[in-house]
Amino acid sequence: MSADTGPGATRVVLFTGKGGVGKTTTAAAAALHLADAGRRVALTSADPAHSLADALGVPLATELREVVPGLWAQQVDARQRLEEHWGEVREWLLEVFDWAGVRSVEAEELSVLPGLDDLVALLEIQRLGSVGEFDVIVVDCGPTAETVRLLSLPDLLGWYSDRLLGASRRLHRLARPVLGRFTNLPIARDEVFVAGSDLLDRIDAVRIALADPTATSVRLVVQPEQMVLAEARRTWASLSLFGYSVDGVVVNRVLPDDADAPFLDGWRRTQARHLERIRADFDPLPVFRADLTADELGGIDDLLALAARTWGEVDPSAQLVEGRPLRVEEGPDGPVLVVGLPQADADELDVATVGDDLVVTLGALRRSLPLPASLRRREVRSARFADGELRVRFDAPAS
Repeated sequence: MSADTGPGATRVVLFTGKGGVGKTTTAAAAALHLADAGRRVALTSADPAHSLADALGVPLATELREVVPGLWAQQVDARQRLEEHWGEVREWLLEVFDWAGVRSVEAEELSVLPGLDDLVALLEIQRLGSVGEFDVIVVDCGPTAETVRLLSLPDLLGWYSDRLLGASRRLHRLARPVLGRFTNLPIARDEVFVAGSDLLDRIDAVRIALADPTATSVRLVVQPEQMVLAEARRTWASLSLFGYSVDGVVVNRVLPDDADAPFLDGWRRTQARHLERIRADFDPLPVFRADLTADELGGIDDLLALAARTWGEVDPSAQLVEGRPLRVEEGPDGPVLVVGLPQADADELDVATVGDDLVVTLGALRRSLPLPASLRRREVRSARFADGELRVRFDAPAS
């Protein structure tokens, strides 16, 4: 997948939100809206509890299916895709389990790695973007915590691959002839390392594209409820920590202005307060409103109508806010690394330098940011968090 953003480049739009807020219907509606406007759209799910088929009212499988002219959709079988992407590694794992006396059924279960759905979802986004057939890829993400885990996976795998893969392969080449004399334990073949390296290269490619705001946007789907909004604020900060651009909020299931019943008055007043708070807390992100309907939404016609009410004349695939969560600025006393962390709690924030990395901890999340070459081996003069930005100031270069 390329981060190219010139004419003909593929845009990626990810929809996420707390479970039950309507992110799947919002994603499906946006995809249909784009296809109706003449775009070629791929709609895929990164939510292990796939419900796109239910929202669209059509059966879906791992392979793309054209739902309406211009829109292809899928629900990916994670195990099937893993075998396609990493068959050599899987076969070696099964050999090891068999050598250890693990029964075949258990071996099959053990070879399904933790985080499999996240890994496959990333690879599927990369695959769809690399074929060059689509203008837009719309992703129905899992609930917010799973989305943060999904989008932090490339950083985690990249960290381990940079530090461990090269050393492991060198050690493997030295040890294989010796170990072969003393044990019949299956030793990983070179093909295993090639497969692993290829997998990591593809994940790195999708990380670069997803972290480019001109190529990818994340949209938060919320309801005007206190607990939902609190989680959305944390998600905004968490995704920004890993360099992903959130550039819009969809407020779902808002009571329409013409809903008339005395018992709704209190609910309407509460929602009005939350809507006002959303506009303040998520500024400068644009806020889109999707009113609650009298009937349950279902099927293509309902979703097209929902999209028209939600987006109006706005292109759901456009980059709605410019700027990057991570950048380097030149200050009067030296360079400044700026990490955007909107709505972050300063009490949960910690910063340290470890080797050539800046390690930023936000609550339970931690990211090791490889410093640009221009900032490596410089002393940190100060770190200050204000107005939603962490500003780390470094010593000026020696004159």
